[in-house]
Amino acid sequence: LKPVITEKMTDLSEKLNKYAFVVDQRANKLQIQEAVEKMYSVNVVSVNTMRYGGKPKSRYTKAGLVKGKTASFKKAILTLAEGDKIDFYSNI
Repeated sequence: LKPVITEKMTDLSEKLNKYAFVVDQRANKLQIQEAVEKMYSVNVVSVNTMRYGGKPKSRYTKAGLVKGKTASFKKAILTLAEGDKIDFYSNI
């Protein structure tokens, strides 16, 4: 769905050649690997996935206490082959 661009992931991509993406919750590792290889024309060595559950949140407003929850999502961390790179900033 979208790449994760944070300081921690930028550091991992520079040192260990790992990149993170928020992916569809129903996607498995093989589907994620094929999609990234096709989209960015790189070779993916390994895929690690993790699921994040939504957290309950509340805040105080003029109308009183408002309760809700954040969305759940799935994140994939991909290790690329030696020499491959993904440049997220080239389209800016």
